[in-house]
Amino acid sequence: MKKEDSAAIIISASSDIGTAMSRRWAACGWNVFGTYRTKSEAVDELDKHGIELVYCDLSEPKSIVDACSSLRTLCPQWDVLAVCPGTQEPVGPFIECNFDEWEESVGTNFTSQMRIIHELLPSRCVNSALGPCVLLFAGGGTNNAPVSYSAYVVSKIGLIKMCELLDAEISDTRFVIVGPGWVKTKIHNETLSAGARAGANYQRTIDKLVSNECTPMEQVLDCCDWLVNAPRELISGRNFSVVFDKWGSEEMERRLAEEPNMYKLRRYGNDWLVKNERVT
Repeated sequence: MKKEDSAAIIISASSDIGTAMSRRWAACGWNVFGTYRTKSEAVDELDKHGIELVYCDLSEPKSIVDACSSLRTLCPQWDVLAVCPGTQEPVGPFIECNFDEWEESVGTNFTSQMRIIHELLPSRCVNSALGPCVLLFAGGGTNNAPVSYSAYVVSKIGLIKMCELLDAEISDTRFVIVGPGWVKTKIHNETLSAGARAGANYQRTIDKLVSNECTPMEQVLDCCDWLVNAPRELISGRNFSVVFDKWGSEEMERRLAEEPNMYKLRRYGNDWLVKNERVT
């Protein structure tokens, strides 16, 4: 897929990662379109660079449908659909959360993103050698149980599984999800505003943001570039980590080709009982 021939739709192009991605791909000659919810300097800047954005409120199904209709007019066929929205709210123990806010968060982080994908999949371009790519973003909680972020975590787990399910159902499209790690973006303001409700993660967030341990934005974008230019058999249906995986290496690509279950949601130690039954 030649970058200068590509068309990308970036949902929540006004997010920090979405804005950086829009800038990079537009600079490479891509035709970039996207959505925003709140007017900002970033939105104005993207507009000056010729990136056409439409308003979309992920908490309103009609707004999503209207935005997707506008995007289909602006971009009749897309090569990459990057879905970047995310909110950590409501931060706090599940039993103490306002359930309406909890449910709305699951909508923003999961079901609304599925609605967008459902709306825009019919306009994907299937004529390229690699085929179209749907790129999603994962979060923490795959290998542990973070407290105070249940709506966010369960939604991200849902996105990971949907990548695998859509990969199994739709053979002409690549579905992949990437965990960016700790990136200095405005999503962390929700934890900082929550204070004590965030528990130990409040101080951890402060410490991370003032340290040199956060994932550089360029590294996130480099990983995304590798993913959208990788073949289906290596990436589709899988969850990659910007920080912990050797993406782009020949060694990892060999392993991915050999192991179809690699980087997918699986119960750890599934074969324990089978092995012990064989022994006895």
